[in-house]
Amino acid sequence: MVSTSSTTENASPTSGNGANPGYLRIAVPNKGALSEAASTMLREAGYRQRDDSKRLTLIDDDNGVEFFYLRPRDIALYVGEGTLDIGITGRDLLHDSGAKADEALPLGFGRSRFRFAGPAGSYTSVEDLAGKRIATSYAGIVDAFLQQRGIEATVTRLDGAVESSIQLGVADVIADVVETGSTLRQAGLEIFGDTILESEAVVITCARREAPSAFETFRRRIEGVLVARSYVMMDYDIRAQDVPAATELAPGLEGPTVSPLHREGWVAVRVMVPREGSQKLMDDLWAIGARAILLTDIHACRL
Repeated sequence: MVSTSSTTENASPTSGNGANPGYLRIAVPNKGALSEAASTMLREAGYRQRDDSKRLTLIDDDNGVEFFYLRPRDIALYVGEGTLDIGITGRDLLHDSGAKADEALPLGFGRSRFRFAGPAGSYTSVEDLAGKRIATSYAGIVDAFLQQRGIEATVTRLDGAVESSIQLGVADVIADVVETGSTLRQAGLEIFGDTILESEAVVITCARREAPSAFETFRRRIEGVLVARSYVMMDYDIRAQDVPAATELAPGLEGPTVSPLHREGWVAVRVMVPREGSQKLMDDLWAIGARAILLTDIHACRL
């Protein structure tokens, strides 16, 4: 049962420092694409989360954790300085910040790709960027990418949409998040060159010191959620003589659980299988004689 832990509405990461000694201090995005998905994952991992988007902190006494809801761009800086123990943010924001923080665990949501784009037909490779003006909201990422390739160009940081910067004469090329590319095409732009960065939400820790021991419990819980989202539990009945063939198709993590049935010569099998491809696996098991095949979601696990 969730406890009625206390909540603080107006606090900064520094103002509560030492108020809850021994508590793991975690930064969570307060808004934007990562916020809801991060809070959902934390709830699935058994942590209490805020029910009011205006709350800035929340103390989960049952789990010894204090959450701080911060601008996604600031999270890497707080963690890198050691003000907070760990944080959830985007890989793009981590790299762009220059903070002394390390990626500890990818979370599988908030995926995006960063690409260069310019007027259609004008550019074909990153080498064409030499001497050009590049507009982006992620100057740190673009600067690092160009330096690694020995390309000299002028990088200008712009907040918000950058597609219009070329038309306005501010830049020759842009570097931005690309999903379908439709927005760029509408602006008369096309993608070119290598992908700058593949991003997703990540857990980060301070690079200058070891993470607190409580971090391992947090990591195990989050990894349990990731596994639960990636696997399902499969149950089926099958003739005992066909178990070896079925196990070849669905070996499970450490082998299936096999229990005798009242029906002579038949057994019940339970096994964890990857969610992806599970429907095809059901077809294959049916083909070798499995019956009463069921799939069940896994809400949490520890491996």
